[in-house]
Amino acid sequence: MSDQASSVVGLLQEAVAASAQTRPAGESLLVGLIGRGIQSSRSPAMHEREATRLGIGCSYILLDFDRLDLPDEALPAVVAAAPQLGFRGFNVTHPFKQQIVPLLDALSPAAAAIGAVNTVVYAGARTSGHNTDSWGFAESFRQGLPAVRLDRVVQFGAGGAGAAVVHALVQMEAAEIAIVDVDAERARALAERMRLLSDSSIDCATDIETSLAMADGIVNTTPVGMTKYPGLPFAVELLQPRHWVAEVVYFPAETELLRRARALGCHTLAGSGMAIAQAARAFELFTGRAADLRAMAAHFEAAA
Repeated sequence: MSDQASSVVGLLQEAVAASAQTRPAGESLLVGLIGRGIQSSRSPAMHEREATRLGIGCSYILLDFDRLDLPDEALPAVVAAAPQLGFRGFNVTHPFKQQIVPLLDALSPAAAAIGAVNTVVYAGARTSGHNTDSWGFAESFRQGLPAVRLDRVVQFGAGGAGAAVVHALVQMEAAEIAIVDVDAERARALAERMRLLSDSSIDCATDIETSLAMADGIVNTTPVGMTKYPGLPFAVELLQPRHWVAEVVYFPAETELLRRARALGCHTLAGSGMAIAQAARAFELFTGRAADLRAMAAHFEAAA
């Protein structure tokens, strides 16, 4: 075993041991979340409380690369070490949803189409990657913005969450989708891949002002607005009252983008709905038991 792998195993053992000290004895299911800057995540509360409601023992641990002081290059070692410590699986968030794909043994059809994974399940040491973000966004959108126009949508972000949301917009039959990303080549690649899946018009956009002037709605899938990355993904002067605005960020619950949009009178969709719905699907993958969306929403709010 390499020095880095040994170090990762040691850090994960410490995280598991620390978690065991604060949770009831006799728990059988060990899962977690891999990402950066995730200390405000409500995923532990949602999964553990829903498991308790269903009579399942569960411990959900945050594997925060920032808190553990791990480089991105340690991701393969974490994936390899987790089953040795008893993990049944884990969720994946920024910035690893795309980085983790080549490390896995198999992908679900949705994960393969999207090119990003937010849920990994172990069967022994074998890994399967899934994407519950796409369904989670679509379900949240259907409930929170049921009557808005989807003729022209501008999406900020072409990362892992962005790929899942474009996939969801395609499934919802959005006519035109313009993708904006600081890495224009990444946006072009995502647009090209998603055009193969639908008849929607999907392109990379670099003229943000013109794109927003023609848009019905806006989706932010970048980390901008998170507690760790405060701010706005575009100049707020370009926001119009006729726009609907959807977020995938849910900590803080109200990003600056949502606050500005609501002040203008825009219809808005918070990232909490996607967070709850994707967690419900991930819970089923981890446990084999269906989660109740209303119960998961209650767990989410109780954890605020």
